Amino acid sequence: MLLTVSGPPGSGKSTTAAGLAETLDLDHVSGGDIFREMAAENDMTPVEFNEHAESDDRIDRELDRRLQEIATTREDVVIESRLAGWLAGDSADVRIWLDAPLEVRAARIADREGKDVDRAREETRRREESESKRYLEYYDIPIEDLSIYDVVYNTSRWGPDAIHESIVALVEAYDPALDEGKHPIEDVRYDF
Repeated sequence: MLLTVSGPPGSGKSTTAAGLAETLDLDHVSGGDIFREMAAENDMTPVEFNEHAESDDRIDRELDRRLQEIATTREDVVIESRLAGWLAGDSADVRIWLDAPLEVRAARIADREGKDVDRAREETRRREESESKRYLEYYDIPIEDLSIYDVVYNTSRWGPDAIHESIVALVEAYDPALDEGKHPIEDVRYDF
C-alpha cells in the first residue's frame, strides 16, 4: 500500500500522514524531513537552506527526485509533501489532498510557529504563489488541478480525529478488484 498526502501549508498533512502511518502500520516519509536532511548534508540550518533554495532550483529538484524515487521503489509507506500525489503517479494506491481556507491555515501556522496571523497569512500566500509558478515551470504540474486525487478533504470542517477515521475507513474499504481506474497523470515533465 502506498498512500500520498498532499496539500498546502497548514492543511494538516503532517498530522494526517503520521496518524495514517501509525494506524495502518506503514512507514512515514515526509518531504519536510528530507529537506532537513538535505540541509544537514550541506551544513546549513533548514532556514539557511530554504533561503538558498530560492536561488538554486537544484534543491527543489533534488528533493522531488528523492520523493519520486521513494514513491516508485517502496511499498507500505505514506508519503507526505505538496507534490507527493503528482510525484508518485500511478505507483500510489490512494492519493489524498487536504486543504482549508487560507485564514484557517494561516492561524494554524501562526500558532505552530509562534508568529502573528497576518504575517503567517502573507508568507503563506507568497509561498503558495512561488511554489505554484515553480511547479509549473519545472515539471508542467498545475498544482491547483485536484483531478488526480482520489479524495479531497477540507480539514477546517472536521477535526483531525474525524479526518483520520474517515481516511482509514476509506483505505481499509479499498478493494483492488472493484477499482475501475485512477485518474492518469499526463503531460508532466519530471526534469530532475
